[in-house]
Amino acid sequence: MLIAFDSFFLTARFRNVGIYEYTKNLLLEFQKTAKGSINIQCFASPTDSPDALRRKSSSGIQAVETKALDFPWLWRVGLVNHAAVRAGADLLFSPSPQIVPWGLLPVAVTIHDAIPSRLPPHLIEGRTTLLKMMTRVAAKRSDKILTDSEHSKQDLVQLYNLPPEKVSVVHLGYNRSTFNASPPDAAIQDRLLLSLGIRSPYILHHGLVQVRKNLARLIQAYKILLSRRPRFEFQLVLAGQFGFGSDQIRREADDLVNSGRIIFAGELGEQQLATVIKGASLCVIPSLYEGFCLPMVESMACGVPTIASNSSCLPEISGGVLRYFDPVSEEEMAATIEMVLDRPSLQSDLATHGLKRASQFSWSRCAQETLAVLTGVPAQREATRPSLSEIGV
Repeated sequence: MLIAFDSFFLTARFRNVGIYEYTKNLLLEFQKTAKGSINIQCFASPTDSPDALRRKSSSGIQAVETKALDFPWLWRVGLVNHAAVRAGADLLFSPSPQIVPWGLLPVAVTIHDAIPSRLPPHLIEGRTTLLKMMTRVAAKRSDKILTDSEHSKQDLVQLYNLPPEKVSVVHLGYNRSTFNASPPDAAIQDRLLLSLGIRSPYILHHGLVQVRKNLARLIQAYKILLSRRPRFEFQLVLAGQFGFGSDQIRREADDLVNSGRIIFAGELGEQQLATVIKGASLCVIPSLYEGFCLPMVESMACGVPTIASNSSCLPEISGGVLRYFDPVSEEEMAATIEMVLDRPSLQSDLATHGLKRASQFSWSRCAQETLAVLTGVPAQREATRPSLSEIGV
């Protein structure tokens, strides 16, 4: 079986986006997993970043250069189908719904979440109408949909009136070699925290600094704690690249940034980020909507007590082992933070149970389950195709 892998998102301009990490890790694991009768062909532009070009041919993987990738819009609405057909592929797989399936061969897409339809436009970056349209087309015209959580599956089935069997849930993975409970080098950690202006103890959120992450309310909850407890010693650290709506978040924090209470640590490399996570007393995930939430899993995997909002998939992915709060209630968020910080035994329970839950996720498992779904798609299409007698011939 030949699977054409749409590697459009393996280019430099997407490097700070979650879809890049998903695409990269799937392809790396496919190189280890694809064997025997399964062959995968991925596409790379000869003029773009070396990211995709590094995926040279290996056992079960064939990397093919194509100039068609230099025309992003045409690639997404049609050229990717053409490339897959020319390759003689049995299936086209896209890690994103931003393609238009032509119906010339079976197509499977990953739709990570229903954010464009579930959140109001002022919380979402980009051309929301176009993204919603392309997601709907991909959902309707593809043969199979993969998604990151049961919650996202329910949303997709409801939004697009899909048969539940068309949607398969495959959980994502994380970098276990970096995000783990091994203690960091103390000297390296001290130097890093000092360079960032961080002093222990501190509360942490990591991920893009954007409005969907609900960080303005986290800052407001932190202010509530400061008003109740003037000697509250914990800093609030927000680690991550500035994204959509970050100006609003920074304005909310201005006075506390000046006093050193709140630290915007900026974008960090994986090793630096893991070091910062492991030094935190508590990680907080206040998001309004997530399809999976890698930052939450990474925090749990580092053995750090973690709390999260009770929205979307967060209780599901965390296995119900954390403490949860209403993300639109600053008071409830503040009370949950305070409760955990005041109870060492609860901190220990959250760390232990979170670590155990995070161990269930891996990119290896994600790739194996993804391949299991993909290999069944052509046969499913054949089985559902009407026979000549059924159409009156």
